[in-house]
Amino acid sequence: MQDEVFMRLALDMAKGAAGQTSPNPMVGSVVVKNGEIVGMGAHLKAGEPHAEVHALRMSGEKADGATIYVTLEPCSHHGRTPPCADAIVAAGISRAVIASLDPNPLVAGRGVGKLKAAGIEVTVGVLEEEARKLNEVFFHYISTGRPFVTVKTAMTLDGKIAAKTGHSQWITGEAARREVHQLRHRHDAILVGINTVIADDPELTARLYQTERQPVRVILDSTLRMPLNARVVTDGKAPTWVFTTRRAPLDKIEAIRRLGVQVLVLDAQVIEIGMLLNTLGQAGITSLLVEGGTGVNGAFFDARAIQKLISYLACKLIGGAAAPVPFGGGGIAYMHEAVWLDDIEVRQVDRHDLRISGYPRWVMEQ
Repeated sequence: MQDEVFMRLALDMAKGAAGQTSPNPMVGSVVVKNGEIVGMGAHLKAGEPHAEVHALRMSGEKADGATIYVTLEPCSHHGRTPPCADAIVAAGISRAVIASLDPNPLVAGRGVGKLKAAGIEVTVGVLEEEARKLNEVFFHYISTGRPFVTVKTAMTLDGKIAAKTGHSQWITGEAARREVHQLRHRHDAILVGINTVIADDPELTARLYQTERQPVRVILDSTLRMPLNARVVTDGKAPTWVFTTRRAPLDKIEAIRRLGVQVLVLDAQVIEIGMLLNTLGQAGITSLLVEGGTGVNGAFFDARAIQKLISYLACKLIGGAAAPVPFGGGGIAYMHEAVWLDDIEVRQVDRHDLRISGYPRWVMEQ
């Protein structure tokens, strides 16, 4: 029970750096001696000291003979910082409690091995499920090489994302929109289709967060209809990557590139979601927030490329057969093929809006 109390504190510390550590995981650490906390730390940013180092520095000489709690297996290799396993051994720690092993092949049990070889008692698996969920993006990216995809939708009670005219501002209230900016802040990239850019001319930034790190803006535009005066092209507030195909005019590609936007031409007639995700993964994008319309969301659905769904449900009605819905694409043919969500969370955001989230359980996984 005591192990869980201190590990929960370490997890809470790790959560405090959400949106800052990519491509590294969020990690927290607590050092305890004789039942008292003598050191705490969290990893704050890639390239800076890891959580264990911060906690050990605070502990000083009190770390000798103490217990260290870490939410993720201490690294055992030289990356941008020295191995944390070595620092734990050097500090004289007598026991290490670890929530989860690290899926990174460079670590994957080697950190625990180093600690045990030095005579340190090691306990693994305390609050493991919570630790793995905290770093679901990191675990997915390390194991697949692709970004963890979250699709965010906002719709009315009758399942509409806009009126029949296409007018959509705003489906939800201000509180829900503030939460979306927090979501953006926690992702490496935001993705929409060209129709959203043409219709709404969005900024696609986490502008409510005064931070030096803005997510990359990813635009899907198969024939390169991108307006040269669109805000995502001209405002310079965040990097913009436009994915297009060999159907794009060469002169338009060069015109957009001259404005400082990265244009990535896929060798295809249409943008294939798997190819897109592979390219993003290779570029170091670990998490992707999809804020698309009917077509884009449907493409991710048909590709079974959604790891998490967050849907804001506004208790209002629009009606109309022509009003767009959140997911288009091919869809399913029979009800027994419908995709269930697991680990569902439902909460009220404000007076009229609900937030529903869950993890799609694809047919091939059932």
